[in-house]
Amino acid sequence: IMSVTSAIKKSQLAELAQDAPDRTVVAMSRVLAVAAEHRDLDTFFAHVLNVLADTGSLRETTLVGEQPTPRRAVSELLDHPDMLPALQAIDPLAAARARGVGVKRKLLEMEGGAVSASTLGGLLGITRQAVDKRRKRGALIGLDLGRRGYAYPVWQVDLHGLPEVLAELPELSAWAQAAFMLAPNPWIEEHSPLETLRAGNTDTVVRAARLYGEHLAT
Repeated sequence: IMSVTSAIKKSQLAELAQDAPDRTVVAMSRVLAVAAEHRDLDTFFAHVLNVLADTGSLRETTLVGEQPTPRRAVSELLDHPDMLPALQAIDPLAAARARGVGVKRKLLEMEGGAVSASTLGGLLGITRQAVDKRRKRGALIGLDLGRRGYAYPVWQVDLHGLPEVLAELPELSAWAQAAFMLAPNPWIEEHSPLETLRAGNTDTVVRAARLYGEHLAT
């Protein structure tokens, strides 16, 4: 919350919520929860809060929701047909920023979701500290959630060959590495690196990762 309130003052945030309907306040709290995971988008989320406060610019359906997680709720909010035009009037790059938020949500939910270091350690039979060490040396993917720490995709459990693949992608962020692992890959006949590793074809995925890294470098 503090990072977003650096772009929108606490007093202003309180003023925005003071006369807002309860549903709007709930939506604002969801936005703040997700904003903590995207520290590079403080100003963008401040704009989202301002648009939410201007309830006349959004149909009420935007603020309704029994969505299971703040990430899903905010992703659906950003997809609302009334939200994007209002944001683009403030920020010409709003559409691209909103897509980035949606992509990260999908990466966190795909193939069984993501868990904390402690939970992943339990699944791997190692300590939380050992999980952290593996992340730091590039043997595990830890997705940076800002103040909430790191989320670890569970599909990494017992995935043989992953460290060798990640060693070919040292310049990529963890988010980009996760996207590489889950997306159809043209060098593997449109299969994903993840399913190919699960099939035991480590050398094929290492080669695809090397080609991908070389492609990005050109």
